[in-house]
Amino acid sequence: MRYVKEEGGLLNNFAIEPKMYEAEPPSQNQKRNYIILGVAGAALIGGLIAVAAAVS
Repeated sequence: MRYVKEEGGLLNNFAIEPKMYEAEPPSQNQKRNYIILGVAGAALIGGLIAVAAAVS
C-alpha cells in the first residue's frame, strides 16, 4: 500500500494509477457498425416522433 507518514503521525493514502495506453483508431468494420447503429437510432427516434404525432 502506498502511503506517506506525515510529521503529526497522519497517513496520506495515494491511489494506484492505472497503466496508460494509446487508443487505436476504429477499423473499417467498426466504422460500418457505428454508421448502422446511428441510422437505426435515428430511425427509432423518427418513428417515435411519428407515433407521438399520430396519437395526439
